[in-house]
Amino acid sequence: MRAIDAGILICIECHELNKQEADEQICTRCGALVHARRPNSLVRTWALLITAAILYIPANLLPIMTVNSLGQGDPSTIMSGVIQLVQHGMIPIAAVVFIASILVPTFKLVGIALLLFSVQRRQPLSARQRIVMYRFIEFIGRWSMLDIFVIAILVAVVNFGRLASIEANLGAIAFASVVILTMLAAVTFDPRLIWDNTESDDDHD
Repeated sequence: MRAIDAGILICIECHELNKQEADEQICTRCGALVHARRPNSLVRTWALLITAAILYIPANLLPIMTVNSLGQGDPSTIMSGVIQLVQHGMIPIAAVVFIASILVPTFKLVGIALLLFSVQRRQPLSARQRIVMYRFIEFIGRWSMLDIFVIAILVAVVNFGRLASIEANLGAIAFASVVILTMLAAVTFDPRLIWDNTESDDDHD
């Protein structure tokens, strides 16, 4: 049995359990408005996800940073940076950048889209599979900012005028936007929706 079937609502602000007594329920602890499910969760998540998917294209096509040496700049995208690292024999670092900057954002976009489709169209994914995917997406979200942190540190540290300097480019802004939007999409998605249409799933074996 779900908590909502027993008339119990959880406050998303302080996580207090409240007995449902009215259409507009107020949390007994913090006074926040309590909803059975987050209002417009699917619509908001789709909006954030589609925006992130659109920005994902310039994030990978535009240069993410420019390395200036002796007055000459060498702009590089995420993928070209990975290739340069491989060419210089720094394969472990290249693997970390590739996983954190390409695989993880791609997995998050696809994973959240699959969650939305499975909830809305009752796709053949069990509730257990959906919740594992959701928790994994939440867990890996923090590592997507690795490239942005590295660029921010390099811009601050490597600044020797015309001798050597590093500048962030538009690709970094687009990439940071993708990461933030996918993190917000994961937060906006209400995981309780996973259990609302799975009564026929065999989740209790």
